[in-house]
Amino acid sequence: MKQHRVRFLFGTLCVLLFLGHAAKLWQIPFVTALDAYLYDVRLRTFMPGTPDPRIVVVDIDEKSLAEVGRWPWGRNTVADLVRRLSDDYQVAIVGFDVVFAEPDDSSGLRVLESLGQGSLRNEGAYQRTLVDLRRRLDYDALFADTLRGRPVVLGYYFSNKEGAQRSGNLPPPVLPNGSLDGLDARPLAWEGFGANLAALQAAAAGSGHFNPLLDGDGNTRRVPLVVEFQGNYYESLSLAMLRQLLGQAELRPGIPPDARTVEWLDVVGKRGAARIPVDEELAALVPYRGPERSFSYISAVDVLKGRISPETLRQRIVLVGTTAPGLMDLRATPVGGAYPGVEVHANLLAGMLDGTIREKPGFVLAIDFIQLLFFASLLAALLPLLSPLKASLLALASLAVLLGINAGLWQGAGLVLPLAATVMAILVLFAFNMSWGFFVESRSKRRFTELFGQYVPPELVDEMAKNPESYTMEGRNEELSVLFSDIRNFTSISEGMNPKELTRLMNEYLGAMTEVIRHRRGTLDKYIGDAIMAFWGAPVSDPAHTRHAVLAALEMQQAVAALAVPFRARGWPELQIGIGINTGLMTVGDMGSPVRKAYTVMGDAVNLASRLEGITKEYGVGIVIGERTRALLPEFACRELDRVKVKGKDEPVSIHEPWGPRSELSAERLAQLETWNAMLEAYRQTRWDEAEALLLELQQQAPESRLYSLYRERIAALRQAPPTLPWDGVTVFRSK
Repeated sequence: MKQHRVRFLFGTLCVLLFLGHAAKLWQIPFVTALDAYLYDVRLRTFMPGTPDPRIVVVDIDEKSLAEVGRWPWGRNTVADLVRRLSDDYQVAIVGFDVVFAEPDDSSGLRVLESLGQGSLRNEGAYQRTLVDLRRRLDYDALFADTLRGRPVVLGYYFSNKEGAQRSGNLPPPVLPNGSLDGLDARPLAWEGFGANLAALQAAAAGSGHFNPLLDGDGNTRRVPLVVEFQGNYYESLSLAMLRQLLGQAELRPGIPPDARTVEWLDVVGKRGAARIPVDEELAALVPYRGPERSFSYISAVDVLKGRISPETLRQRIVLVGTTAPGLMDLRATPVGGAYPGVEVHANLLAGMLDGTIREKPGFVLAIDFIQLLFFASLLAALLPLLSPLKASLLALASLAVLLGINAGLWQGAGLVLPLAATVMAILVLFAFNMSWGFFVESRSKRRFTELFGQYVPPELVDEMAKNPESYTMEGRNEELSVLFSDIRNFTSISEGMNPKELTRLMNEYLGAMTEVIRHRRGTLDKYIGDAIMAFWGAPVSDPAHTRHAVLAALEMQQAVAALAVPFRARGWPELQIGIGINTGLMTVGDMGSPVRKAYTVMGDAVNLASRLEGITKEYGVGIVIGERTRALLPEFACRELDRVKVKGKDEPVSIHEPWGPRSELSAERLAQLETWNAMLEAYRQTRWDEAEALLLELQQQAPESRLYSLYRERIAALRQAPPTLPWDGVTVFRSK
C-alpha cells in the first residue's frame, strides 16, 4: 500500500470527482457532452430503422409550390387540403406543423370592403354583391368553417426572445393554474407566443406547440410535452394529437407512491389510454425510428388534385409540414444534422402510441451513483496492484459489464442510464495507472536493470521492479548458496589454441553455463578467467536456493556434455568442469572501491565453496557440495565422498556428490549408493578387507572411477601404516 500510495490517492480523488458530478454537486462539461454522445450512440444502435405506416407527412414541397404557388397559400387552398384529407381520404387526424397567425388578405376582400365603405357606399347593387362575395372571399372564415367538426389540430409556438411578442390566440390550457403546485416539476416557462387567429383556434379540434428542446450541443433529443405560460400549462402538438386520437382524453400528472415527483403523464380517453415518461422539465425523449424519411411523404399538391389512392391515407395520422427550400424546418438531431422538424413530432407521436419512449426517472441518478462507486472504486483499488495485461483485462471487463447492463436496461426496461461518468472514470483510472507504470515504474525498472541486470535473470529483475523498495545493494548477512566452477586442465587447452578460437570456445562455453544459472534463478557474480562464480537467494529471496543451485550444477554438467559434439566438429577439445557448492551464512552486497564495485558475496562459507571446487579433481567427480547443502536436500540422493579439512579450516566437514532427486534414479543406481555407504562405514571402522571387497564390487560396475581407485590406494597405504585409534577418517588438504 505504501508503494502505491500516490496511485491510490489519485484514484480516490478521481472517484470523488466523478461521484460529485453524478450527484449533481458540480458538473463536468466534457462528461455532460459525452453522456449526450453515448445516448446518441445507443439510440442509433437500437432504433428500429423501419418506416411507420400509421403516420404520413403531407409535404408542402417544391413540387407543390410549383403547381399551387408560393407560400403562404390562400386559406381557401388550405381549407381544400383539409377537406380532401378528412372527407375524401378519411384520415384519422390532421396535425399542422404550421401556424396561421396573420389574416389572409389574398382574396382582395379588404379592397372591396374599402370601396364599399367609400365611394360605393350608396350603391345598393354593389352592397348586395359585396355581401355575397364576403361569404366566398373571406378565406379565414372559410378555413374556420372547414375546421369545425373535423379532427384537425393546429400548431403554434412559444418564444423567450428579448421583447417576445404575443400574437394570435392560445388554446385553453391543458392543465389550469396551480395544477402542479407542490409537485417536483419544472416545466419550461415562456414570455411570448405566436398562435393562430382566434376564429381558427376556436374552430379547431385542438392546438399544440411545436417547440423542441435544444441540448447544449444544439441537438433535439427531447420535446417539452407541457410548458408554462403565466401560470397555465399548455401541451405539445404531438400530445394534443394523441389526446384527440384517444377521444378528447384527459391529461393527468403521474406521481409515484409516496413521492411528489412527476415522472410520467397519464392520457386517459374514451378510445384508450397511454402513459408517457417525462423528466423534471415534463419533457419526453424523442424515440427516433431512423434517419430522415422514416415516415411516408406525400406531396400536398397530389392530395389537392386527388392523385393519391384513397387506401394510401385511409385512417392514417397526417402531419402537414414543409421540406421546400427556404421554408424547410430543419433541426440537428442524433440521427441527422438536417432533420425535418415535422418528423420530430411524427417520431414522438409514434412512440406515445407504441409506449416506446425511453424513461429517465429520478432513481437512475442513484443507479448511476452506485455503478460509478462500484466500478471506479474497484479499479482505483486494484489497478495499482496488477500487471499491465491484467489491468487492461480488468478495465475491458469493467467496460463490457457496464455496457452490457446498460444495453440490457435500455432494451429490456426502456431505461436510459447515464454512462459517461463511469466510462470516463474507468478510462481515466486506466490511463493514469498505465502512464504511471510506463513513466514512473519503468524508470525504477531501468534502474534495477542497470544495477542487477548483469547479475540477475530478466524475470527476477521484473519481479524486483514490482516492489523496488524491498531490494537494496547494501551489505547484509544471509544464508545463501554459492557455486564455483572451473575448467579442468584449462592451461593446457589455452596453450594449444590460437586466441581467436579460444575466445570463441570460451564465449560458447560461458554462454551455455550462464543460461543454465539464469534459468535456475541464480545471480551471476563474476567470470574469473575460465571460472564462474554464482550464488542463489539474493537479491531476490529464494527459499529453495539450495535446490536451485544443485540443479543448476547438474544441468551445467549436462550442458558441457552437450557441447562436446559441436566442439569435436570444429576440432576443439572436449571440456570437463568441476563444481563446488556450499550453503551458509555470508555477506552479500555491493562491494568494491569508488572506481569499481560489484554485487557479490563474501565469508567463510564462500571460501569453502571455492575449496570444494578445487578438490573435485582429487575425487574424480564433477560436483562436490558441503554438508549444510546436503542437509537442506533430503529428497536428493547424494554420495558422501569424505570428511575433510580444507586449507584455512580447522573443523572437518563432510563432502558429498549429488546424483539428483531420489525419485528420478533407477533401482540400480540406488543399490550402488547403498553399497558405497556400506563401504564407507567399513573404511572408517578400519575393516579393510570388507571395505576393499565392496570397492571391488563397485569398481566392476565403473572400472574408470577415480574415486574407487583413490580409496583402494588409501586402504593399501593404511594397511602398511595403520592409523592410531580411535581414527576419525578425516583427510587434510594443505593446498587450495
